[in-house]
Amino acid sequence: MQCIHCQYKESRVLESRPAEAGESIRRRRECLNCKHRFTTYERIEFIPIIVLKKDGSKELFDRSKLLRGMVRACEKTGVFHSRLERLVEEIEGYLQQKTEKEITSKEIGKLVLAQLKKESEVAYVRFASVYGQFQGIKDFVEALEQLQIELESSDCQYPATSLLEGSSSF
Repeated sequence: MQCIHCQYKESRVLESRPAEAGESIRRRRECLNCKHRFTTYERIEFIPIIVLKKDGSKELFDRSKLLRGMVRACEKTGVFHSRLERLVEEIEGYLQQKTEKEITSKEIGKLVLAQLKKESEVAYVRFASVYGQFQGIKDFVEALEQLQIELESSDCQYPATSLLEGSSSF
């Protein structure tokens, strides 16, 4: 690592420890030439996820945008903000593990619906109405009927299962 004081290219690590809640490693270094001490941080480099929009445009995945949409869908449903943050982390982690880094907005929407279905029927229908671009009451009725069929076919209304187990039919 190059010294920030004299630009010498060799240094030694004096101390290493986790930083930023385990997201990086903090290293104290000493230049082998001038003995100046400095700190560096080592982080995992994530390849950015590109979202392919319906209109053909592309944008970088924005976890805060996803969280805002989920928060809006979950207003007054009893789903805690901390729970939604964990769901967003789970979705983002799943997307990071995929080999393809261009993901359609439709696929992300399906992942969100799969998670919201487990958390709240109301949040699920709210999100589905925006994601599915509902045009009227008929669309809501169809979504509610489909949700009821799926809930009746399972023993538990809101199973605490992993994101990787599947996604919604929307």
